[in-house]
Amino acid sequence: QHYYYYLTTYYTSLDKLGCFIVNIISAPAQALHIIRPVKKAERTHRKEPIMRCLYSVAVAGAGAFLGILPSTDAFYVPGITAHDYEKGEAVALKVNSLTSIKTQLPIDYYKLPFCRPLKMHRNRENLGELLAGDKIMDSPYDIFMLKSTNCNVLCATEQMVEKVQKRVNRVIEHGYHHNFILDNLPGASQINLQVENMPATHYAGGFPMGYTGPDGKNFIFNHLRFFIDYHQADPNFAGYRVVKFAVEPFSVNHRVGTGKFGSGATITSLKENALSTRELWQDKISFSEKVTELIEKEGVSGCSPDGNAITQPPLEVTEGKAVIYTYDVVWQSSDVRWATRWDVYLTENNMVPAQVHWFAIVNSIMVVVILSVMIAIILVRNLRRDIAGYNEVLSDQERLEDQEESGWKLVHSDVFRPPQTFPMIFCAFVGSGVQIMTATVSAILLSAVGFLNPARRGSLLTGLLVIFMLAGSPAGYCAARLYKTFKGRQWQKCTLTTATLFPGVVFLFFIFLNTVLVFFHTTASVPFVDILILAFMWCCVSIPLVFFGAYFGYRRDVIEFPTITSKIARAIPPSIWIMDPKISILCCGLLPFAAVYVELFFIMTSMWMGQYYYLFGFALLVFSISVITTGLLCMLLLYYQLCTEDYRWWWRMYSSAGSIAFYVFLYSCWWYPQLQAKKFSVTTVIYFGYMSIISWAVFLMMGCVGFYSCFWFTKTIYGSIKVD
Repeated sequence: QHYYYYLTTYYTSLDKLGCFIVNIISAPAQALHIIRPVKKAERTHRKEPIMRCLYSVAVAGAGAFLGILPSTDAFYVPGITAHDYEKGEAVALKVNSLTSIKTQLPIDYYKLPFCRPLKMHRNRENLGELLAGDKIMDSPYDIFMLKSTNCNVLCATEQMVEKVQKRVNRVIEHGYHHNFILDNLPGASQINLQVENMPATHYAGGFPMGYTGPDGKNFIFNHLRFFIDYHQADPNFAGYRVVKFAVEPFSVNHRVGTGKFGSGATITSLKENALSTRELWQDKISFSEKVTELIEKEGVSGCSPDGNAITQPPLEVTEGKAVIYTYDVVWQSSDVRWATRWDVYLTENNMVPAQVHWFAIVNSIMVVVILSVMIAIILVRNLRRDIAGYNEVLSDQERLEDQEESGWKLVHSDVFRPPQTFPMIFCAFVGSGVQIMTATVSAILLSAVGFLNPARRGSLLTGLLVIFMLAGSPAGYCAARLYKTFKGRQWQKCTLTTATLFPGVVFLFFIFLNTVLVFFHTTASVPFVDILILAFMWCCVSIPLVFFGAYFGYRRDVIEFPTITSKIARAIPPSIWIMDPKISILCCGLLPFAAVYVELFFIMTSMWMGQYYYLFGFALLVFSISVITTGLLCMLLLYYQLCTEDYRWWWRMYSSAGSIAFYVFLYSCWWYPQLQAKKFSVTTVIYFGYMSIISWAVFLMMGCVGFYSCFWFTKTIYGSIKVD
């Protein structure tokens, strides 16, 4: 669970990239500093010292910060402590919901014919676990520290009737997996498929419930072999810690052995014997325990004495078949420390090399380098020439010769004109984008330092919800101040729209989807009480915080513009086809998407295929690069748009920046077949419903980035010229 152990590795690599990234980021900054209003006589004397000073401060600050990080040791994040077990102490094994990537519908573990404990206790899940469909329960497995056992009989189920047999077959065909938990570690799947003479181990997603043979018959895994690694932190202290948990499943057609009932003993005869002697044991143990005791006395065939071989054919799922569940426990000493026991789970034993992620980062940096060079050339050459010409004092003769002006200066009296279409909705979009951006950046940062991690199940979803609610204040502030600048009068309606636009749509979709899931009897359906808690958090926490931020936003003065907006709008001349808004909107999102698509693959795999995602340091770097790319590209497009005397940039730049969401949704459509789901099933509704919500959130967030980049750009360039 300790992501922070990876931070030292990240920081060592980031230290090498530090100066390079600062150079990239400072390129457009240097270009934009040139356009500050500097007198002609001062240009040659002030420009170079100022830029050299700013550059030195940036490099020194970044280098000092990154230089400290590699020497920083890993730190401990409070909330999870190691449990030291004594020899022979019971180690509890928990069971979670059955999951399948094909259906995305988790199932309650005890809805299927598995062995049940006498006293069933359900763990108290947090809000994130409930939303993820987790339902953690006790199990009847008896595991004791350092006590290896072989072929323990867990229980014998009732004979499967036709209804139960069909359901078990359907669950196996849909690829459902067990999800066991031991000492807060998930059970890795050690499948008996030989790869280089070693069993193939997968550390995420659990182990399968069964398999389908070549002839189409289904077989159930009823014998489990638990491999548990332990580590003794201090040899002088009699305490042991669990550092790894793996499960190797087998399908074994157990048969009751010979005993006092003769070779013809069966599960049915043992149950009849238990019923006939009920008065002797009913006050001490339960009926299932008595049957299990009799089966253990008789012994079961199929397990070798050393626990290394299975001597019986697999168990086919057929009607009228009773299943005997057995298990082995194998304890193994390990040098892995408790603090690093999650490493092999998070990296899948280094199945995906780090070079893949570095490729994504290098690819993203190259995009930023190209854009930075383009922005620097355009702004340094064009803007510097334009500003110098606009600020030059002309004689009367020169004014007569230069009757017509051209370029972006002509729209100085219209460039800050509020959008004519849906200005209130525009403000609400900007506020929602600020809220989503704040929640996203905060969640990535907290995950990168280890506060939100897989060891705390549901912590990421819970943290994201809480941060999103608390981010309502900056959302209300930004939307309110912008709406006041637009001279809007319905401030209550604007604030309420900001508070309910995105969360309201998400909540309504969640209610619809939860209603559908209830009919499928899946643990992914959230109880009604928890829905009320979500509604309470939204109505009594998030919405008031939005109004709280809006109160301070309306109290602030309006944003001052460097030019005065005329009362009559200027006519917009026709532009060439390449400046068509549809082309700019589609093209603007392509480059930022190219910067993140590799990392997006791993995020999608984590979301929909039950894998762990732990490289939040890479995610933060790639996300920052995509934000910078979006901002630079929007400024470039805005410059060309203003040169064509088209001042309607508000919605156009917002949509251009947010168009990366379109490519994210297209990528999700391309990725969907990997789930191997049936066409037009409930899985399709779940997948595309959530991906639509995520794409819309990306549109609002990146649109906000594009808007504020262009807003700052226009204020800067129009504040650098003299306007009559």
